[in-house]
Amino acid sequence: MEKDKAIVTGGCGFIGSHLVDALVEKGYKVEVIDSIDPKNEYINKNALYHKADITKLAEIKDIIKGAKFVFHLAAMPRVQYSIEHPRETHDSNVNGTLNILISAKEGGVKRVIFSSSSSVYGNQPILPLKESMFSKPLSPYALHKYIGELYCKLWNEIFGLETVCLRYFNVYGPRLNPDGAYALVIGKFLKQRQEGKNMTITGDGNQTRDFTNVKDVVRANILAAESNKVGKGEAINIGAGNNTSVNKIAELIGGSKEYIPPRLEPRDTLADNSLAFELLGWRPEVPLEKGISDIKKIWNIQ
Repeated sequence: MEKDKAIVTGGCGFIGSHLVDALVEKGYKVEVIDSIDPKNEYINKNALYHKADITKLAEIKDIIKGAKFVFHLAAMPRVQYSIEHPRETHDSNVNGTLNILISAKEGGVKRVIFSSSSSVYGNQPILPLKESMFSKPLSPYALHKYIGELYCKLWNEIFGLETVCLRYFNVYGPRLNPDGAYALVIGKFLKQRQEGKNMTITGDGNQTRDFTNVKDVVRANILAAESNKVGKGEAINIGAGNNTSVNKIAELIGGSKEYIPPRLEPRDTLADNSLAFELLGWRPEVPLEKGISDIKKIWNIQ
């Protein structure tokens, strides 16, 4: 019996590589689309790698054709970078997503699972953040993700392509890039500890984030693909449902601290993850303390 084909865009990255591993383990025929040279990143040897650019429709259409699921994680995800390079990031994050949807529709794909972001909420007066709240993007990156969600919903309404959008909250875990876009605080602190430097905390350190383990995020993606309760472009929070201060993260990692001037950023984030349980049967399983402890061991930090 032929295996179902699953495409992972951005499959050489932090979250994508973990998702590829999980899909391979579940028995899917996994193919990766990424513009990164896999020699410099992690890639599962049982997955087929395609070096291709999602902004070029001709490069990806034939790869996607015949897939059952497309997990779309590829993006330029830095907020500040999107402010400084709005055209380049728009091309990747918006036009790239449109190309994925066009390819999926024309290639007979059953469902696209789109990686969105809690940044679409912007600053909200009330926590926790619920999917029914009006989006208020504060950066081009956040706007790109919101546009991607709207495109996913529209492609379902117009063409009948099943889509679902997962709004990630501060993903962390093994393989995170300390200079990358996800879990900047945790990655930055780990790198500073490893280099024997002070952990630099912006402002008073009481700002909070809803840190979510990559294992839980991967599980949410697979549930979103396989659930019979979604497919109409639903936006679903994937967050642990606990917000933790930056000071507490520094305490869990351990070491000397240094406070630097604050920067413009949301003060607090906290996910209402009840819809994820209702539609996907998903609840977070990895406690923050265990997640931090596991990653410290990988980094050889006592």
